Order: sequence, then C-alpha cells, then structure tokens
Amino acid sequence: MRLISFYLPQFHEIPENNDAWGNGFTEWVNVKKSEPRFWGHSQPRVPLNNNYYNLLDKNVMGWQAKLAAYAGIYGFCFYHYWFNGRMVLEKPAENLLKDKSIKLRYCFAWANEPWTKTWHGAGGNKEILIAQTYGGEEEWKCHYEYFRPFFMDERYIKENNKPVLLIYRLRNIPHFNEMLRYWNRRAEEDGFSGIFLISMNVCREHVEKSCQVNASVDFEPNRTKSEKLQTKPVLKPKDKGWKLWNYFAVKRISYDRLNREMLKKPHGKNQFRTVFADYDDSPRRGARAVVIKGASPRKFGKYLKMTIKKSLEEGNRYVFLNAWNEWGEGNYLEPDTRYKYSYLREIERCNADKK
Repeated sequence: MRLISFYLPQFHEIPENNDAWGNGFTEWVNVKKSEPRFWGHSQPRVPLNNNYYNLLDKNVMGWQAKLAAYAGIYGFCFYHYWFNGRMVLEKPAENLLKDKSIKLRYCFAWANEPWTKTWHGAGGNKEILIAQTYGGEEEWKCHYEYFRPFFMDERYIKENNKPVLLIYRLRNIPHFNEMLRYWNRRAEEDGFSGIFLISMNVCREHVEKSCQVNASVDFEPNRTKSEKLQTKPVLKPKDKGWKLWNYFAVKRISYDRLNREMLKKPHGKNQFRTVFADYDDSPRRGARAVVIKGASPRKFGKYLKMTIKKSLEEGNRYVFLNAWNEWGEGNYLEPDTRYKYSYLREIERCNADKK
C-alpha cells in the first residue's frame, strides 16, 4: 500500500501575504495566537520543541523527508497554486526539485480556488485576494511547461509511467477535457504514457463528472461532513468566565462517527480513500470554526488499518493521508507537544502489520 500525505507549502513568507497582513505573516501566526473556544478545547497546538519552521530553510524538508520515511509514508502531495500563470507558495517544491539529496517522493494537487482572506483567521470573510481564472491553449502550454521538470524528476510519483496529478475543483475548469488531452499529448512527447489525473471529491456535487480522469480520491473530512453530518453548536458558559459565543458559531463533529461513515461508503477500482488525523480550523476561522472531537493517534491508527484493508480488497494500492502539516486546521502528522511522534508511530505500526 502506498500512503501519500497532503502537504501544505505555506510556512514561509510570500509578498502576497505580507502585502495583505504585514511583514512576517505565515500560517504560524494563526497557530500561535489561537485560543480555546470551549471547555476542553485543545488550543493552541504547539510543535514539538517549538519547531515553528521556515520552509525556505532547506534543512526543514530534509527533516520532514526522514520522518516520513521512518513512518513508511510513500510520498507527499504538495498543494500547487496556479492562477492563469501566476503562482504562490511555489518555492518549497522548487527547492525540493533542485536538491536531489532529499529522498522524498512527491506529486502535485492543483488547488484551483481563489486566494481569499480565510488564510488569516478571517472567519467567514471570503474577500478575494487573487482570482482563480483559466486561459486557453497558450495557458495550458505554460502550465505544462512549469510541471515538466517536476514530472521528469525520478522522485515524482508515477503510475503506469504516468505522472500523478490531482485537481481540487475539477468541475470549475472550462474545457477541461481539451486541456487534459493537450497535457496528455505533451506528456507522451516527453516519453510518458500520459498523465494519471486524479479528481478530488471535495463534497457531494463534485462526485458526478463526465471527464477523462484516471481516478478519484475522497478528500476527507470535507467530503463526508458535507454529505452526511450536521454540526453541533457549542456555547461558552458565562459562569466559568468564558465569553458567550453565538449559538451557531463553533461547531463540533464526532471523529468516530465521521470515520464510520467514511468506511461505509463503497469504493471501486481507482476510487481512493483518505484518512485524516484530526480537524480544528479555529486558528483560521475563530468563532466560526468546525472542531472534530475525539481524535487521537490510537483512533487514527485503528481507522487507517481498517481503511488499508478495505482499499486492498477494492483493488487499490493508494491511501491518502490528510495531512502532513495543516497546523491551521489542527490536522497534522508532525510531532507536537501533546502527542509527540505518536501519529507517525501509528503509521509505522500499520505498515509493519502489512508485512
């Protein structure tokens, strides 16, 4: 089984964020200032040894690659941000491409959504900083030529001689099939057998799509919580000195219930499953957060083992992990002060059980 973990390349400064929020803004700003929103709420989350790293430090990715290899993670899936030729957060992947000493398999997931203020804990604020637009064949050419050196890298993940590429909001792309035919032709000219295109099932309306994709992956917990579950509002009691929040503010969902729903859904060949570590987006969204309650390394390991078993029975050899380092969503495998390396040890244990 190949375990691929989603990877957020946001932990470094970029001009777009500095212009919007002031010099020095990274995702760590939100993580550090987070606070408990209800009794027993585990915030803020603190990296082990206060390791608030900068992804422009090339030693960081080497450290991450070693941790992932230790646990038995097959590779990382980097979020890729492309706005009709304009990019953000591209430097970590570009640095990885240049540094062949880092032993890390990887692929891309094109996160084709507008760049909005939700990065800054702005709650429901959807003010667009960079619009997501699409061009025609000339833009497809530029985009493929950006991908090309990554695809040619021996560390880039391939399936049947096809570079693996995920797309987040596939339905939003006009002339998608024509674009993919162009990319497949270019990939074949480069000696590949085309592109292994994976559609990300983010929520219910993204499941049905007539297009030329090779596979799909359920992006959890987003997919299941949007389909099945109602969130439970949380109040902060006045008598404990807490602020009283709007009744429809912070919402809670059961980790166990979500995972049971995820496991019940039938999957066919090339319909990949995702297991998520935890979820708490209060560092980004404040009082409008969604908090998944009851997650732990032990439960994560339990559901990962069950998911691997189901995936093998369904004839699939990929399971995705969400996420390596989504600290702003409380969703990470990296060591923190509470659980230390426990999530990675659970992955290692699941890999050992397969042998």
